[in-house]
Amino acid sequence: MNIKKYITVAALLAGGVWGTATAQVVYVEDEDNDVVVTDDNGDEEKIEVPEAMMQDLDSLLNSYHVQTYLKQDEDCNMRDVNPYFEPDVYRERLRRLPTLMEMPYNEVVQKFIERYATKLRRSVSLMLGANNFYMPIFEQALETYGMPLELKYLPVIESALNPRAVSRVGATGLWQFMLTTGKQYGLKVNTLVDERRDPEKASYAAAHYLRDLYRIFGDWNLVIAAYNAGPESINRAIHRAGGVKDYWKIYPYLPKETRGYVPAFIAANYIMNYYCEHNICPMVTTLPVKTDTVMVTRDVHLEQVAKVLDIDMDELCAINPQYRHNIVPGSAEPSPIRLPLSYVNMFIDREDSIYAYRADELLQKRTEVEVADVVMSTRRESVSYKRSKGRGSKRSRRGRGAKSVTIKSGQTLSEIARKNNTTVAKLKKLNRISGTNIRAGKKLRVR
Repeated sequence: MNIKKYITVAALLAGGVWGTATAQVVYVEDEDNDVVVTDDNGDEEKIEVPEAMMQDLDSLLNSYHVQTYLKQDEDCNMRDVNPYFEPDVYRERLRRLPTLMEMPYNEVVQKFIERYATKLRRSVSLMLGANNFYMPIFEQALETYGMPLELKYLPVIESALNPRAVSRVGATGLWQFMLTTGKQYGLKVNTLVDERRDPEKASYAAAHYLRDLYRIFGDWNLVIAAYNAGPESINRAIHRAGGVKDYWKIYPYLPKETRGYVPAFIAANYIMNYYCEHNICPMVTTLPVKTDTVMVTRDVHLEQVAKVLDIDMDELCAINPQYRHNIVPGSAEPSPIRLPLSYVNMFIDREDSIYAYRADELLQKRTEVEVADVVMSTRRESVSYKRSKGRGSKRSRRGRGAKSVTIKSGQTLSEIARKNNTTVAKLKKLNRISGTNIRAGKKLRVR
């Protein structure tokens, strides 16, 4: 039997997303991790929990940064118990947050706070530690575009601060960009590269996108909702609500997965500021070593770099998460490789050795291939072929077994003849060459 938790609340969303200011509602946390709201008429409404709030904690704990730079605080003496607070306490704490964006209290917000403070306590502890990796990047990107810094907590509900997170619909990275939106904001995505997983590039793209959304809606709650559902969905909800631009008024017309999004964002801002009041200890962080980038103009596999420079492969992949198959496609366009700072000069000094290391095995794309000779399966087919061609058979025999090579820069006829077990005279006759001049890039028959 499934045990469900019921909480009676009053006056939800003042003026009634689900009725009047005096309506009584019942909250239910169901087996699907949704929050179900039942009004006094018995009508139920499911509020979907953002995907990151249901993410498997083990997947976060297994990431390189967490295993290497985070650990439990052994000196933490807090009881692992979430204390009870009256609604007025939540209202006052949210009011005191130094934010430009409004952080209103209601029972929906409180339910999300409770989830962070109880079921997701260990995830909050981990994310508080991971703050040290990502928050400076988020803040700088938001500051560059003039955005409120409280938006830095959007990735908490988007990805649980996991740069490799992929949603069930394909949104990717810390900021959970969909493919089309990511490309629209300059993030490169192809078979080898996915810059949605690059914390720095994705953060600047997200700040740019958020600024554009604010120019459309002029309301931060609607910006947050549009970031989740897309501006078209929010415009439809506004239209259905009679043109009113208030998130809490257009709430019933929003997609189901968006109705819990703004409350979850408010709850994330709350818990990342008031975790001590809920007896949550941040994981202790050791900051990663400083890094810098080198630009490459040739294809290179990260394993080539790791082996020649003696860098831990997991570390190299962790600081270059945009390369989906660990191949840096430098020949397509200059591409960055992020390295621990102390290895940058070493890379420059050993660059040729890096490119040469197991290149044929790790970079298997051939730049040129020879087509194999066609061999007749039976003598009967060969005889039939000869009869059908008649006099043309001599020309066919001459063509069978022909082989050509591409002339490389600096090569001579004598060098090509020697490599292909023939003579200069035969090469000149086959290719109707009168002198000795040949041009690089041209095809030359060698038999």
